Amino acid sequence: MALKFSKSRGIMLAAVAAVAGLGAAMPLQAQFNIGNAVKSAKKVAEAASYSDEEIVSFFSQMSEEMDSQNPVATMDDPYGQRLAALTEGLDSYDGLDLDIKAYLVKDVNAFAMGDGTVRVFAGLMDKFEDDELRCVIGHEIGHVKLEHGKKRMKRTLQQDAAMSVASTASSDVRRLANSELGKMFGNVITAQHSQKAERNSDDYALEFMKANNYNAEACITAMEKLGTMSSGGGIDLLKTHPSPQSRAKRMRKKLS
Repeated sequence: MALKFSKSRGIMLAAVAAVAGLGAAMPLQAQFNIGNAVKSAKKVAEAASYSDEEIVSFFSQMSEEMDSQNPVATMDDPYGQRLAALTEGLDSYDGLDLDIKAYLVKDVNAFAMGDGTVRVFAGLMDKFEDDELRCVIGHEIGHVKLEHGKKRMKRTLQQDAAMSVASTASSDVRRLANSELGKMFGNVITAQHSQKAERNSDDYALEFMKANNYNAEACITAMEKLGTMSSGGGIDLLKTHPSPQSRAKRMRKKLS
């Protein structure tokens, strides 16, 4: 089974000034274009003003949708039991509230969201030993702690003027439109992080392993395993991360 899924004030003022300066003599089509520019600038300004709490709320909405679309392993399932055992005590870590669960999905993959959601796929669990999985989880926690997802979420909201975000009638909580959740997941979660972000998360994973008395060498063997899989292609984790061979070499150097 595969994963499923059914700057600001200056920019705003510049757009408004353009409308005021050109006036009614502008052709109708041009007026429409300027109107769109004002709307886009407003979207950018709004995205820049979103609080961390609102960004976390967007991640929680995405997490709920993903969990509804994919089979989550329960404690009655061997995958759920294994993951719970190897992540015991990690409900809260490094100032984060974490929600670590397994998807009964054959893909070799894992991901994290800015609200502390971490999902590990059954296909990855089949390939990795416990400490190798812990290293992957540490890497994903690193993305959360270092706010890589939050930063990407804000950029995506700023860049996509068509993104639909609204406040609910009953509260001030803003919600992504259901039609936008899949696109947001693709743009924020499954897109490749920068090389710097990946290196920083790898470094975080190594420290995570050492701090919890796990075998940090497992990070190297995990990357080596991914490297042997890469020749066959089709590994989702390899599409969003740098070369596992270079990562293994760098980790080995840091541990020596």
